[in-house]
Amino acid sequence: MGKIAIDFKSGSIKQNESVVIGIDLGTTNSLVACTVDGKTTVLKDEKNQQVLVPSIIYIDKNQNIVIGEEAKQQLVTNPDATIYSVKRLIGKSYQDISESEKLNSVYNRRTGDEQEIRLKLRDRTYTPVELSSMILSYLKSRAESRLHCQITQAVITVPAYFNDAQRQATRDAGKLAGLDVLRIVNEPTAASLAYGIGLDPHEIKTVAVYDLGGGTFDISILRIEGGVFDVLSTSGDTMLGGDDIDHDLVHYIENKFGIEPSKNLQERNARKLEAEKIKKGISEQLIPQSGNFADEPIEISVDELELVTKPWVEKTIKCCKQAIKDSGLTIKDIDEVLLVGGSTRLIPVRQAVKSFFGKEPNTSLHPDEAVALGAAVQADILSGKRKDLLLLDVTPLSLGIETLGGLMDVIIPRNSKIPISQARNYSTSKDGQTKMKISVFQGERNLVEDNRNLAEFTMQNIPPMAAGIPKIEVSFLINADGILTVKAKELRSNTEQSIVIKSQFAVSQSEVANMLLDSIYHAREDMEKKKLIDLVNEASHLILNGNKFLKTNQNELSKEESKTIGDLVFGLNSAIQNGDPAAIQTAIDQFNSQTAGIAHKMMDLQIGKSLSGKEIN
Repeated sequence: MGKIAIDFKSGSIKQNESVVIGIDLGTTNSLVACTVDGKTTVLKDEKNQQVLVPSIIYIDKNQNIVIGEEAKQQLVTNPDATIYSVKRLIGKSYQDISESEKLNSVYNRRTGDEQEIRLKLRDRTYTPVELSSMILSYLKSRAESRLHCQITQAVITVPAYFNDAQRQATRDAGKLAGLDVLRIVNEPTAASLAYGIGLDPHEIKTVAVYDLGGGTFDISILRIEGGVFDVLSTSGDTMLGGDDIDHDLVHYIENKFGIEPSKNLQERNARKLEAEKIKKGISEQLIPQSGNFADEPIEISVDELELVTKPWVEKTIKCCKQAIKDSGLTIKDIDEVLLVGGSTRLIPVRQAVKSFFGKEPNTSLHPDEAVALGAAVQADILSGKRKDLLLLDVTPLSLGIETLGGLMDVIIPRNSKIPISQARNYSTSKDGQTKMKISVFQGERNLVEDNRNLAEFTMQNIPPMAAGIPKIEVSFLINADGILTVKAKELRSNTEQSIVIKSQFAVSQSEVANMLLDSIYHAREDMEKKKLIDLVNEASHLILNGNKFLKTNQNELSKEESKTIGDLVFGLNSAIQNGDPAAIQTAIDQFNSQTAGIAHKMMDLQIGKSLSGKEIN
């Protein structure tokens, strides 16, 4: 791929060549960047020279699509034809959204199917994927206009805690916008790439990337060495960002000044924009800010904004603690803390980060531009032009399948490097079994009922054999985009089936935020449940084998031996019914000890029969 010569001061184009662009598709703002002649830059709007594109969409009376600042101006004047924060909906169902979130204007546009979110603008309805593609198309057009060439390929960033459904939906939006999405990259990882440019290749650095944007939060711990960006751990919340602070600030102002909450969409949008303006003003000037709410003059102090912000900041620090723990490091091992995302401009955020990590955060990266710049760097790597950097990312949550008794058998643990492929062998539990259901789950609990079901399919045409004889290999493959493919193969017959996990909907806010905490809080309880299920499975296996043994050897066994085995099988059944782990374990031990002699006797008889009449030299 050829290079483009650009005068970055004047913005003039010297050649017409194609490039791979990097896109930060944000909740509040989106950006597009590219690397040319070894220099990475964010592309500006030709008219107003702005790099930020508000992620807002307006549909005019003629069904024309308006994106960005012009659309933002319509939030108050034409709220029924304007939408914002679409990223929070991508890959989700209406049921995934909590009741409090449904109160926000963006979520009240549902039509039709209870499962699918469709947003009505004018007289048409749109999915979040369609709306996101409009923003991507706008960014693509900006790049083509600035670079004077056709753009067909891109790298798009997503929050590190986006699950498979959200990543697939983002890729679909890119495809709908006419883009071949070469890679889906985690936002904090992209920011670290932007930071790593120019670092001494011999220097080893461990960095924490604290990424708080308009709608999502991510924290990633990385080690940078010799151009290799190795993600050690990641944590976050896909429903935590500046939008939440804005809405809480609106409620705070309404309560403080006795202003009645409005049901009018136009008024709600106006209040939200006013709250956002006050928040930004305090962050930039560190002095109280005045505003106008429902024709009422108001003023908010620095301390009041800190009060509103505090609960959200505390949630981010909990994620930071989890990421540090998962990385196997201590806070003292962190050399730099990089702040990314527009919401990190808030003073309470910076103070909390400094207090937790014990050092001044690094603010050298432009908080709004870092992710897009990193995406452009990754685009340059994938185009083959840059070979001095290598990105090693991780998967944020464990992936596995359901096994007998409802246990979660983890095949790929969380924080595993991607791309990755792991496999494990399983077998049938019944004689003559010809099919097996493969249920794929995501989460950290021992029981699948406490984790999220991603998908399931049935392995067909297993050769009928005795239980435990077929060998079924279940393999998980996560590609560099974090998208999962599951395959099941019967190794004797080579029968194979596979599925690309395309769950229609994403993990809900409460599920994502609490998965790791639940695994800690319920560790002892889960362990006890798992122990009971394991014992029941073992006892059931002994019952099956005991009954088969009685049937197969009924002519050779004495009445006393048959009665002994029958009583032991009955004891196992009784213990299982009572559900007492200690009783089941005792029954298992008794069965094993009291049947050992009988089994040896039967084996000797079988050997004797097989050798009868044969001469042994």
